[in-house]
Amino acid sequence: MKGMLSTAEQRRQTAVGLALASVIVAAFLALHVYAVFFHPWTSAGLLWAPLLVPVLTWLSVGLFIVAHDAMHGSLAPGRPAVNRFWGRLTLLLYAGFWMDRLSPKHFDHHRHVGTERDPDFSADHPTRFLPWYLSFMRRYFGWREAAVITAVVWTYVLLLGANIGNVLLYWALPAILSSVQLFFFGTFLPHRHEEQAFADHHRSRTNDFGWLASLLTCFHFGYHHEHHLSPNTPWWRLPRYRRDLREPRQA
Repeated sequence: MKGMLSTAEQRRQTAVGLALASVIVAAFLALHVYAVFFHPWTSAGLLWAPLLVPVLTWLSVGLFIVAHDAMHGSLAPGRPAVNRFWGRLTLLLYAGFWMDRLSPKHFDHHRHVGTERDPDFSADHPTRFLPWYLSFMRRYFGWREAAVITAVVWTYVLLLGANIGNVLLYWALPAILSSVQLFFFGTFLPHRHEEQAFADHHRSRTNDFGWLASLLTCFHFGYHHEHHLSPNTPWWRLPRYRRDLREPRQA
């Protein structure tokens, strides 16, 4: 794990982290509002769906990654109130999750990674994507989240006049796809059992992707062994941390 940051390093990490978080949140909100409320439900409008849906999906992934950094305190080091604010905001925007309920489960994942006590792991299906994904979603998406999502959907449709087709295509679908994307690249691939044993007690592997593929798939969360080695490293520093680990130190 990386050592303690100096005050100057904390300030820089906070500035960069909050700037990137602001861009992700602003981009998501702008595109979400446009797609749900203003994008035309016409043949011509639907031609843009193959572009809008993936971008909204990717930005939704970004919301969760910002919240993940906030849970670890790496979004704004030494500023717990700032981390709580951004974590709660981005998780609510992501899928109606509440950070205070999700955070303990995430730390259980780090404490008991790859065991029956790990809420992110499926001891019954350690190699099978679909059963593992379904059990994962049952643990995290409950009646509270469903109630929040339902209330927002009907507010959009009944009070704000959104087209139900737009809501389903440009909000519901990206939300579902982002959960699949996060799970596949950030949980299943790093923690699934393979013939080759895990390198250490973190029971995690790293997706061997280049910088751009890593960013597009999971905001570098696929550099997962590095994340478990240094949970306080923010997502945008994981590529450099991975590079530092792989390069031999100069004598």
